[in-house]
Amino acid sequence: MTENPWTPSARAREPAVLGRPIVESGCWYPEDMAGATPWLYRLDRREADDIMAAVSRIEDEGRDIKDIRPADFPLPVLAPALADIRAELMDGRGFAIIRGLPTEELTIYQQAAAFWGVSTHIGRPFSQNAQGHLLGHVTNINPVIDDGTGRGYRSNDGLNFHADGCDVTALFCVQPAKSGGLHRICSSVALYNEMLRRRPELAEALAFYFYRSRRGELPEGQTEMWFRQPVFSVCDGYFAARGASNTILRAQGVPGVPDLTDVQREAIAYFQELAPELAIDIAFEPGDFEYAQSHVTLHARTAFEDWPEPERRRHLFRLWMSADGARPLVPEIAEEIERGITVEGVEPSAPLVPV
Repeated sequence: MTENPWTPSARAREPAVLGRPIVESGCWYPEDMAGATPWLYRLDRREADDIMAAVSRIEDEGRDIKDIRPADFPLPVLAPALADIRAELMDGRGFAIIRGLPTEELTIYQQAAAFWGVSTHIGRPFSQNAQGHLLGHVTNINPVIDDGTGRGYRSNDGLNFHADGCDVTALFCVQPAKSGGLHRICSSVALYNEMLRRRPELAEALAFYFYRSRRGELPEGQTEMWFRQPVFSVCDGYFAARGASNTILRAQGVPGVPDLTDVQREAIAYFQELAPELAIDIAFEPGDFEYAQSHVTLHARTAFEDWPEPERRRHLFRLWMSADGARPLVPEIAEEIERGITVEGVEPSAPLVPV
């Protein structure tokens, strides 16, 4: 059996203060991972069987994916490891991959049930788009993402480093690409520290509460097509970062949004220039679960080429999850996560195929 490389970090943290280097286990550099994959948890046979036993029970009940709760998906063998992984997400390096679930003979329902059921032990899924999708699909169905409403997960373009609007982003690899599509992970804590060291004036500029585009997805009770969040912030001694990404640039020209200053534009460009230098690339394998805590981790993707056969097209499931206040956040970030993307009259759903 292949050895499990999983190695928890020290899970140490000092109270964070903007303008000073951030000290916590969420700060890591590519050289810290050189020749090692401490973030990779390999399932053994008993743990994989534990997942599949829970899937079989759910399937026998005919349960809708969105109705699966942790109590419906008991994992007596795997539960201790999942608790350790969740602790690593919240207080450690901020990301983890679970590998080793054999998917060759699994139906799409069984894969979705396994992903959802395991993930409920990490966080609580919520709606991630205006269609009310709790279970999202990252696949190439809409190649135009450079307008105000495009969503990058629907294209095969490369994506810049960003953080999703949730506490934890979860992905499950149904089918990798023919080529490309590498998942890229960067510590936003390391990025902040490097900006502070090299260009402190630009790090300071990213503490501004930027206007961000809602991409045409107006939540219930909201009237503006923008919302505001800082890129770098601290709450109760806890650091958090959001992406200096296209949601800011796309908000330019939206009514009520002021123009970015030259310094702000330079800071956004430097953020995206520096992030790849601090990143590692991961090639997904079928059946991989990936979890990234959004406040200390940025992610991106290289462009990819699909197989010509539709059934072999690159396909990832995605969840946006809440950790229900496990990490203090400034209200402007916490409220967006609590609200999710909810649209009046739209019922939450978990479609098994891309819609």
